[in-house]
Amino acid sequence: MKKIFIGVVAMLFCVAVNAQTQRPRASAYHYQKASLFEILPITSKDIVFLGNSITDNCEWAELFGNPRIKNRGISADKTWNVLERLDPIVEGQPKKLFLMIGVNDLPTGEKPEMIVLRIRQIVERFMQESPRTRLYIQSVLPVNDNFPNFAKRHASKGAEILKVNEGLQTMCKELGLTYIDLHSAMKDKEGKLDKRYTNDGLHLLGEGYLVWKAQIEPYVK
Repeated sequence: MKKIFIGVVAMLFCVAVNAQTQRPRASAYHYQKASLFEILPITSKDIVFLGNSITDNCEWAELFGNPRIKNRGISADKTWNVLERLDPIVEGQPKKLFLMIGVNDLPTGEKPEMIVLRIRQIVERFMQESPRTRLYIQSVLPVNDNFPNFAKRHASKGAEILKVNEGLQTMCKELGLTYIDLHSAMKDKEGKLDKRYTNDGLHLLGEGYLVWKAQIEPYVK
């Protein structure tokens, strides 16, 4: 019995190692931005926006007229990339954190449950090490495959995005956190990202960021 148990543990360890090694290497841009964020200070007076390119592409401080807002989005980031670069943010003990992450995990084959699990790990890190930080968990946005330049790897992920968001809602209820449903605010009648807010089916135009701003403004202030 002991040998069987040891064998099972070894097998699970190998699966975990293989999953780690199969992850695509982060881009040069990721490492450039992450290294910059390591030396730029976060303080207890700051409001941090954390995520991937959808966060990265916005000038949040200008949008809200608030120099205390710090953008920590990095294009193409996935949940595990965010987990790996949390240290300087958590150590800064920010006043508020607005998190949106997960859409880039789906094209790699990650299941919604695993994405939610990693987001929970991000959240619990703040809850344990920066308990005064107010956490706002934002839904993953819809996508729209009706664009010729659409990111094809994301094209069939609409249903899985909904599952991620359902998991995030459940997590927030369990942990007593604020869940912000941006998905509903951005979708059209077909449940896709409204064409008024995007020119590639994935990323946002200025009008899309104005909708985003309207949804979260009460929490930012």
